[in-house]
Amino acid sequence: VQLQASGGGLVQAGGSLKLSCAASGTVFSTSVMGWYRQAPGKRREFVATVSTGGSTNYANSVKGRFTISRDNANDTVYLHMNDLKPEDTAVYYCKAVRWGTLTYWGPGTQVTVSS
Repeated sequence: VQLQASGGGLVQAGGSLKLSCAASGTVFSTSVMGWYRQAPGKRREFVATVSTGGSTNYANSVKGRFTISRDNANDTVYLHMNDLKPEDTAVYYCKAVRWGTLTYWGPGTQVTVSS
């Protein structure tokens, strides 16, 4: 099982980015997919999840600015990030939780928001 995230980069405050995470194998359709992030010197934190049925959940810090979605036909989960703030700067990780017990992490992609 492999998760490959992409789409990170450098953006000015107020800008937008879209992260993508493609899952290999047969993991995607049976997994809750999520995004987490880790800023320098801080613990990894929850950003958003989307269930196999499309239900979403967000951290309070990103509600109204970020949107998570999944494309089951292409085994890909997305994170649309709008109105980015310097405090959103972090390495963003894709996570798959299969059957509620098996957890897979992608290698992460850097998002840097300049003020």
